[in-house]
Amino acid sequence: MANNDNMEKLIPFMNQIQDILTKNADSLKFDLPQIVVIGGQSAGKDTVLENFVGKVFLPRGNGIVTRRPLILQLITNKYSDEEYAEFEHTESAKFRINEICKEIENKTVGDNGINPKPITLKIYSPTVLNLTLVNLPELTTVAVEGQPDDIADQIKKLVLSYISKENALILTVTPSNIDLAECDALKLAKEVDPAGTRTIGVITKLDMMGDVRYAKAVLENRLYPLSRGYVGVIDCNQYDSEEKKSIADAIEFEKEFFNSHPAYKFLPDRLGVHCLHQMLNEQLTNHIRDKLPALRNKLDTELSNIIQYLGKKDCQVIKSASKIESLFELKDFIGFE
Repeated sequence: MANNDNMEKLIPFMNQIQDILTKNADSLKFDLPQIVVIGGQSAGKDTVLENFVGKVFLPRGNGIVTRRPLILQLITNKYSDEEYAEFEHTESAKFRINEICKEIENKTVGDNGINPKPITLKIYSPTVLNLTLVNLPELTTVAVEGQPDDIADQIKKLVLSYISKENALILTVTPSNIDLAECDALKLAKEVDPAGTRTIGVITKLDMMGDVRYAKAVLENRLYPLSRGYVGVIDCNQYDSEEKKSIADAIEFEKEFFNSHPAYKFLPDRLGVHCLHQMLNEQLTNHIRDKLPALRNKLDTELSNIIQYLGKKDCQVIKSASKIESLFELKDFIGFE
């Protein structure tokens, strides 16, 4: 898969595998290459995701808003100007972008704690790059009224279950007014990725940053360095709310802000929503390419083990046969002969 056409197909291809695994979560276990998004409350994590789409579509509120993992698949619609969404749990029903929030709320109603079962959301648009992200609940330290006392531990356990996987890239979202040394998201990432080879840093709200020298040092990877570096963005959500502007207007304002700022204008490849979107698309594509051989080997071994198991025992034949069928589907997608 060396040419550009095949490289472009890698993320949609991995989405197909993810869909099969989601439907067979009890019997199929694979560590897929993916980007996992983590951050504390008010870090601007959800706003970053909405900026990729250019529309507001995630629930809002106080406290922990994201109570289930959200597998967000952004899919380039090359053949139409239509924008629409699909949920894995509703089969082929189409949703307008402004209907997404209500459907997510319907699937999380009554969940004061954390539900580990993911929601899969596909957004088709001519303006997005192919990208898949797993958005996890916001890190917190204190339970508010109506939440379980151990909510912080629930979230930490869930986050660690995702970011501990060796094939996971970790996207940490941190507001610029927090010292990176005190950032819970980066601390958790460092627990499972001490060398910082799987971690990508996003610094939000740079337009509200007082000491730009500190921010510039972070973006230049001179403080708390990560192998994959940092990208900075502004608080487009605040601009949208206060100025009554669209996200597109806010992103244009962000571009002008960075281009005209004396400290930031010399870092064009490390600033802005569009830069972040492009970088994540490239990093995930390359990550999938690098991990495909091991995934092929894992699939081949798993299939051989199940066939050997069925040759020795007759119990659980239906369950195992279903698993084999799913593995053959995976085999077809991966391209075994």
